[in-house]
Amino acid sequence: MLTRKQLELLDFIQKRMARDGVPPSFDEMKDALDLRSKSGIHRLITALEERGFIRRLAHRARAIEVVKLPEAIEKPGFSPRVIAGDRTDPPRDALPITASAVDLPVMGRIAAGVPIEAISEVSHHVAVPGSMLSGRGSHYALEVKGDSMIDAGINDGDIVVIREQGSAENGDIVVALVEGHEATLKRFRRRGDMIALEAANPAYETRVLPERHVKVQGRLVGLIRSY
Repeated sequence: MLTRKQLELLDFIQKRMARDGVPPSFDEMKDALDLRSKSGIHRLITALEERGFIRRLAHRARAIEVVKLPEAIEKPGFSPRVIAGDRTDPPRDALPITASAVDLPVMGRIAAGVPIEAISEVSHHVAVPGSMLSGRGSHYALEVKGDSMIDAGINDGDIVVIREQGSAENGDIVVALVEGHEATLKRFRRRGDMIALEAANPAYETRVLPERHVKVQGRLVGLIRSY
């Protein structure tokens, strides 16, 4: 059983794929369903995937495949039973579950390799699960450029979610501002009055700098894989 919005989205995806050969973008889905943010589309896509109507594919752009269609779409003129709105009453003894997504600003790119210029401008926004955010502080996202953190599971093109903070514990993966103008994503180690910024790729050397030359700007709390 699909909600009305889920059915509308599935129908839109199917028609766009039949016309263009590729699924629509999240922005196109948002506009087609008259939603205010892409976080709503993310929830609908997840629900359709959980119900077996679509499949998200790895390593492909706009990686959505329609697996099956309800009778409402397969047989025009048939009026299926759908849920009015996007929620139903839970079973009487069910435990309450809260799902939410938060739009975070993507502050450009962060180097997981050779440090790049400090990041200060928002390039776009990305919807992330609320459960990914750590604590009550401010959060932002960055697109990873480079492969120096690949052994930590962080690949080129991934989106990292960062909690703003000015300190770190040994072993934390942090956004570090080096000498006031270079931003990099590395594992933090304190060695007396020196700071080591460790890569997670043996092809890159650890950088050891005086503490005054390194400013922690945030700690990694989440990762969104890019396929």
